[in-house]
Amino acid sequence: MNDITTTVDTHLEAYGETDPARRADLIAQVWLPDGELIDPPLEGKGHDGIGDMATAVLEHFPGHSFRRTSAVDEHHGFVRYGWELVGGDGTVAIAGVNVVQLEDGRIRRITGFFGELPPPRED
Repeated sequence: MNDITTTVDTHLEAYGETDPARRADLIAQVWLPDGELIDPPLEGKGHDGIGDMATAVLEHFPGHSFRRTSAVDEHHGFVRYGWELVGGDGTVAIAGVNVVQLEDGRIRRITGFFGELPPPRED
């Protein structure tokens, strides 16, 4: 596993961590202090904002955790990977793709997309 993969996996671990103190430690390890997390329904800026987003997700999906579903693909300081939010019984609640911007080996911004890419429109 490379450093970028470890960074991504630590982010996913943090985002599913129920203990706020442990979550804060994990976020501080991999995120820049002013990093931004942007998902379709929410946005968080800075360590506290990202932690607050994780709290909201975990309140909405108790007993769930995140897992990476693809390799980590990287070039020129950008990363993409697939992920799922999974319940204790293995049921997938949400899946998607994250696009990550790195800076000095830490996360500057994650933009998340939910679901599969739609097929092209035939106009």
